[in-house]
Amino acid sequence: MKQLSRIILSTALSLAAGTALASTVEVRVSGVTAKGKVNVAVCDKARFLKQCAYSASVPAQAGETTVTVKDVPPGTWAVLAYQDKNGNDELDRNLIGIPKEAYGFSRDARGKFGPPSFEDAAIEVGETPATASVRLR
Repeated sequence: MKQLSRIILSTALSLAAGTALASTVEVRVSGVTAKGKVNVAVCDKARFLKQCAYSASVPAQAGETTVTVKDVPPGTWAVLAYQDKNGNDELDRNLIGIPKEAYGFSRDARGKFGPPSFEDAAIEVGETPATASVRLR
């Protein structure tokens, strides 16, 4: 019985510790039209421009839309956002791969002939809520 109590206590403390280290990232997305939804992803360097670990989406609101991404651990992250006007949960592209829907990155990062580098879009997330701004183009 004592061992079961220790296991339960240990599990509870582990869960509490893991939750305490996670934070939220509030993303203010500008340049939004009132159609579809705004999708936001928060990526570490290893997953940048791939399958990001944290994401959220909300209905689009003309002008600025705020999206909150929860449970992001402290560290260096890049934020990507796009407006999914047709609701297919994909950033639509033309035949040569150029995005047809508006998109943007944290720190207003832009690449010359393609996406920006992770370093140009990187923000720091601590144990308190973080804020990022993304302008869609």
